[in-house]
Amino acid sequence: MSLQPNQNPQVQRQVKELSLLFDISQTLDQSIELRDVVAPVLELMAEHMGMLRGTITLLNRDTGEILIEAAHGLSAQQRQRGRYRLGEGVTGQVVASGRSMVVEHINEEPRFLDRTGARSSQDKRDISFICVPIKEGNEVVGALSADRLFAESVDLEEDVRLMSVIASMIAQAVRLRREVLEEQEQLRAENERLQETLKDRFHPANIIGRSKAMHLVYDLIAQVCHGNTTVLIRGESGTGKELVAHAIHYNSLRASKPFIKVNCAALPESVIESELFGHEKGAFTGAHNQRKGRFELADCGTIFLDEIGDLSPATQVKLLRVLQEREFERVGGTQTIKSDVRVIAATNRELEKLLESGTFRQDLYYRLNVFPIHVPPLRERASDTLLLANHFAEKFSKANNKTIRRISTPAIDMLMSYHWPGNVRELENYIERAVILSSDEVIHGHHLPPTLQTAEASGTVHQGTLQSTLENLERELIADALKNSRGNKASAARALGISERLMGLRVKKYNIDPRRFRTKA
Repeated sequence: MSLQPNQNPQVQRQVKELSLLFDISQTLDQSIELRDVVAPVLELMAEHMGMLRGTITLLNRDTGEILIEAAHGLSAQQRQRGRYRLGEGVTGQVVASGRSMVVEHINEEPRFLDRTGARSSQDKRDISFICVPIKEGNEVVGALSADRLFAESVDLEEDVRLMSVIASMIAQAVRLRREVLEEQEQLRAENERLQETLKDRFHPANIIGRSKAMHLVYDLIAQVCHGNTTVLIRGESGTGKELVAHAIHYNSLRASKPFIKVNCAALPESVIESELFGHEKGAFTGAHNQRKGRFELADCGTIFLDEIGDLSPATQVKLLRVLQEREFERVGGTQTIKSDVRVIAATNRELEKLLESGTFRQDLYYRLNVFPIHVPPLRERASDTLLLANHFAEKFSKANNKTIRRISTPAIDMLMSYHWPGNVRELENYIERAVILSSDEVIHGHHLPPTLQTAEASGTVHQGTLQSTLENLERELIADALKNSRGNKASAARALGISERLMGLRVKKYNIDPRRFRTKA
């Protein structure tokens, strides 16, 4: 906003203040490191307010000292000398009391110590000193101070008001950065704890299964885990593809780095690009702050892209670039970010059919399919069913504070004869249900859901002979054909593919009256 010569001084001052506050706000948003932005804030104050010198001091709660964090107009030696205790000097009193102080002439104020030694004795009578507290809520964390030449025309109280606003902006920046650093430290500690736990938990030896099909999977994991090769894990839903991804990462050289999971099918197309690559502040409605994407969070580690076959064509193009060039930009940004990330993808869909239909890019398919691992369905590793059932029984008995000593023989028969369309996940759910229902430390057949029940266990064994069952079925088919032909035996015979003579014999045998199927006028 430009200043017009005919504007009154009050309006001009307000415009300058707004311009200064806007510039400071922009500066504070530029970096997560406070020390990178506080010095530019003081430079802006010097430019807009005519400040000779300025400091931002912060209180060290551990030592009780107030130290200069950033300064304008001071040498490195002068900054080093600027140390205060709570209540010591003007700065110490402002931090201790939480109230602003204005000194019109620093040479007349005995509490002004000039610890930095930056003011010459002949200039002190012409210098005013303003110091305002920097507060986080009710807690004073430091102070913002400024020297300026004294003049009758200068309204020092207006300067106090403006500097108090700037101090509040700095305090907010301090609080936000402290929260970010605390969150990062918590995530780091949690990540280290999980790494120790998960390294053993997801080791291939701990993936339940001794079948030949699973040994082939273990061999592939051992061959690929130590490199950086892109891996594509394929298999039906519920087979344990995520466990394989964990095993690869936690037995790799990247085990101490992040393992970031993304379910591509669970993210709407409108946000998946932002989730994967991040966005800049103001990139779209609601983007109030800069946000790192999953690829950036996984730097030097591994990203697991589950359900990769559900990615939209537009996102496939951007993912292809990351795989090819190892770089990307945040949404709304222009800075190219390098990506040192190992990609492990998984899908339960037949990508070859998606290629034929044009819904999955051929070039992306070849980039992903560098080292495929097929996780077999449970029906192809039947010998592992009991191992898994015992494992889940032990797991859920501990989780529910129950004791399960065994699985009954009828229940074992049901588990072994079932075809498991939902694979290991379905087995896990059924065993959890059975553990909860069990009341005598045994999983019985009746604890399993109806889909697993055999005729003997459910009391639904067919009592008739084969001959009687076939005759009942034949009678139903003939009656349905006569009904569809409105009692016309010739038409019914043609529909069943038999002769009219045979139709007549069957109608007589089963005592069926074709006339009852005729439509009355």
